[in-house]
Amino acid sequence: MRTKTLLVTAALSAVGLSTTMAQQVFSVNAVGFVNVPLPTGLSLIANPLNAADNTVATLFASAADGTTVYKYNGSAFAINTLDLGSWSDTTETLVPGEGAFVRNPGAATTVTFVGEVMQGSLTNPIAGPGKLSILSSQVPQAGKLVTDLGFPATDGDTVYQYSNAAGAYAIHTLDLGDWSGGEPVIAVGEAFFVRKVDKNSWNRTFSVN
Repeated sequence: MRTKTLLVTAALSAVGLSTTMAQQVFSVNAVGFVNVPLPTGLSLIANPLNAADNTVATLFASAADGTTVYKYNGSAFAINTLDLGSWSDTTETLVPGEGAFVRNPGAATTVTFVGEVMQGSLTNPIAGPGKLSILSSQVPQAGKLVTDLGFPATDGDTVYQYSNAAGAYAIHTLDLGDWSGGEPVIAVGEAFFVRKVDKNSWNRTFSVN
């Protein structure tokens, strides 16, 4: 079987590949890595690859002491802090399709996620109606939320994208088929809040071949 390498990293742009190719270079075995920027302060990020071990302790094994992960459970944030080399919750996971705030207390860096691209019929439940969820694409694909990523948007839905640089949210609401501020564009490894007006799930059929 021909074996290629899945490379989904911004570093590819440094060797002359286009932005689109830098986001996605798939393989037969669909195994690889993704580098996600982790600036100083808060970021709302996601794990875009399914690893053998999706615990926060393993995914963020190289994180600086004092790093904190805030994972939303539908009503509050579970707080997991790295202190003197040990995480306060060693069982917490971050799987593809979820998201969490990460507070980096040190200099800007990257977190490297290693694993497989999820394929086949994928389902990502969404809280609703009127409830907040933190979501992300279950596959390492960038693009417009509905047009490219197949999100089941309904008139009245609101998406909140957090900006580390601004320390604030860009808010997009779907009204009569149009998004205020334009249709949200989601990066690989980016998570976002969504408040849906209905109860739904984000279903996709995905293959790298």
